[in-house]
Order: sequence, then structure tokens, then C-alpha cells
Amino acid sequence: MSVFTDKWIDEHKDELVEKLQQCVRINSVRDDGSTREGAPFGEGAAKCLEDTLNTAKEMGFEVKNLDGYCGTVDYGTGEEQLGILAHLDVVPEGEGWTYPPYAAEIHDGRLYGRGTMDDKGPAFAALFGLAAVKASGVETKRRVRLILGCDEECGMGCLHHYNEVEKAPDMCFSPDASYPLVNSEKMIYNSAYRKEYASSVRVKAGTVSNAVPGKAEVFVPVSADEVKAAVAKLNNADFTYNVSAADNGANVVITGIAAHASTPEQGRNAFLAAVQLMNELNLPEEDADTVAVLWDILKFDCHGETLGIDSEDASGRLTLNPGVLDWDETGIHRLTFDVRAPISSKAEELEKKITEGIKETGLVQTDISWSEGYYISPDDELVKKLLDVYAARFGQRLEPLAIGGGTYARHMKNSVAFGIERPGEPGRAHMPDEYIPVNDLIEDTKTIADAIIALAGAEA
Repeated sequence: MSVFTDKWIDEHKDELVEKLQQCVRINSVRDDGSTREGAPFGEGAAKCLEDTLNTAKEMGFEVKNLDGYCGTVDYGTGEEQLGILAHLDVVPEGEGWTYPPYAAEIHDGRLYGRGTMDDKGPAFAALFGLAAVKASGVETKRRVRLILGCDEECGMGCLHHYNEVEKAPDMCFSPDASYPLVNSEKMIYNSAYRKEYASSVRVKAGTVSNAVPGKAEVFVPVSADEVKAAVAKLNNADFTYNVSAADNGANVVITGIAAHASTPEQGRNAFLAAVQLMNELNLPEEDADTVAVLWDILKFDCHGETLGIDSEDASGRLTLNPGVLDWDETGIHRLTFDVRAPISSKAEELEKKITEGIKETGLVQTDISWSEGYYISPDDELVKKLLDVYAARFGQRLEPLAIGGGTYARHMKNSVAFGIERPGEPGRAHMPDEYIPVNDLIEDTKTIADAIIALAGAEA
């Protein structure tokens, strides 16, 4: 730990909080309807990147905007380069917020807003941690580059562009997961399906594949009384059901709990609740058959057991998140699966099992993509030094983690995720009322400064 960097961060903590608030107030959800040259992911992401780079420039850093895909902040000298990978884009806000998702309000020492944990808070902790190192005058054996992406949540096109136009750093860490350190990430498998037929039901649940949908809006061609009777029969306290009469049927708003797709067990999937409810109703034959098969293969099963894809290895157990259900008069327009599979899994085998499992639904695959998992040995220099940093700062020596989440680390050589969620704390990323404790933000900034000195300092 550096007394100087700690002191500098304490002296500039108000500025850190204010700059993070400014960033959180910008809605940087990917918006394909407002793309242009220099804004490949929409105006919000472009503005967020521009403002953050301007902040870094005002702090005396050399900055670059790489065509709106991502930006860089540079410090130090040396033949080798240390990369810090963070992102400024966020997932849609979703439902169930106590405080406005883009107001960046502070209540009881917590800064609330979409992106405060994932990943604007860590990005600004990295920026101010780097500024503290710069102010300390620490000589470096490695140049340090903070890379700020704008499409981490929707495909990582930002980092793909970076790797096309810039040389990859020699080693990297990404403050976008959990302490003490993540050295293994599962495979991420995404697929989408549709089924065209004349349907009488309507369902809207979820907006992105990588989040558990906390809300579903449903229309069914049966009476409100029948729906209420079915809800009573289900007696499912995990969800709330708002039933109202409509022309030729009933509307139902189902509210669950949103969560990150890598930890679906922490949410309450309103998509699945909608399928369960419809399975209890007297629907027209093809709708009823489709619903029955869907419910049969999915249930409330976050490990894919009923679909026949469950597996496990040292990197953890497979998780399954049905994330989007868009069902209208033309049938199922879009249904998505987000699967976080153990690193030993093979995408081709997974695809074969899912195809076989959904065969009876009549669903046709429209999209498929996957990102292989990764593993770095605990004996690697990067891993050992970052674990030392964590132990010195927090007074605990812990073993590295394997996670289901996907970070930038999997797309760079010699890279790991380092922080910032604390051990044992529930995940707040992608959740309503996402927040970061202000005291934690300050401590994370000091920790990142420690990491920079440990990995890039002349004495490292």
C-alpha cells in the first residue's frame, strides 16, 4: 500500500464521486437507432465516452478516442504495457427502482444508479487510481493504459475493434467482477429462436439475453376471472400478478426480480412465470401445445436439467437464463437462451443437446454465438501479485475464483478480472437499485492504485 496514493485519493474523493455521478447520469445503453460515424453504439455511449475522456484529459492524461468504439488513457514509460479494462455502457434499467436509475443519488452512503457497480464505478476508480499513481511520481517499468469500452454488454464489439487498430497490452486486469480475483470464466453461449404461426397470446418479457427479466406483460384470450383463479392455484409468492380485463381477454403484468444472467438463481424470472401461468389456462390448441412444451423443458430450472444440458467442472455448474420472450400475433418472434457453461464444455455438443431438447416446441434457431471460457494458472505473475495486493489491502488471503460472468479479460492475453464486488456480498450488477457504497468506491480506487504500482512500478 502507498501512503502517498491513499492520501491523494482521500483528498480527491469528492471529485471522484462528482465525476462518477456525472457519468452515471448519461444513459449509455446501446441504441442502434442513433448510431452514426463516431457513435457506433448510439449517442448515449458516445457522449459518455467523450465526457470521460475529457475528464481524463483535464487530469493531465494523454487520451485517444478510437472511432467511438472505445477510448484510451495513457501514463508512464516502458517497453511493456499494463492494460486496465473497463466499460462505460450499461444494460437497460429495467423495473423496480426505488431511486431514479440515472439520477446518481446518494442515500445512506450509497451511490445509486445503473452502472455504479457495472462498470462506471470501477472505471472511475481506475481513472482516479491511475491519477494517484501519476501524482505520486512513481517510475514505471511498464506503460499503463486504461481502456474504456462502449459495448461490453452487447457483444464486446468495442474490444474487437480495439484489437484491430491497437496492439494488445502485455498483461491486463479488469475491475468488473469480484475480489480477490477471477482466473477462470465459463463459456458464454447465446442462441435465439422463433416460431411462426397465428397466435392468440401476446408476451413481452426481457430486453437483453444476459439479464434475468424482472417483468413480463401478457395478454391471453381468456377471462380475467379465469386468470385470477389460475394465479390463486399457483400460489407463487416469488411473483406479483396484476390482472385486468381487456377486450376479448385479460392483461397480466407479472413482476419478479431482475438479475445478471450469470447468477440466475439470484433473480425471479418473469419470462418463466408467464409460461407457467399460461400453462394453467384454457388456450387455443396450438398456443396451449407450445406453452406446454416450453414449460416442460424449462420449468424454473436455472441449470438446464430438464433441457438436458446440465454439467459441471472445476469452473462451476452450468446456468441457463431464458432472457427474452417476444410473442405476438405472428407467433414467437424472439426467444433467447443465455447459457454459462463450464470451460470443459464444447459449443457444438451444447448446441446439439439444446436443438434436441427444444425439438417438440417447433422453435427454429435464428441466431447462435459463443465465447470460449478461459483459465490462467494461479502461479502466473499477474495472479500472484494481484492476490498479494488484495491480501495487503483487505487483510485476507483468498483463493482465485471461477465465475459464470463474461468480462473483457477473456478477450485479452494474460488477463484476469480483479474486483470489485466483495466476497460474500450479493451481486448488484444488472439489478434494480444498483449501487456502490461511497466508502467502497474510495477503497477500490486505492486498491487499483496498489495494483498499478505492483504490476507496473519500477520496483515491481
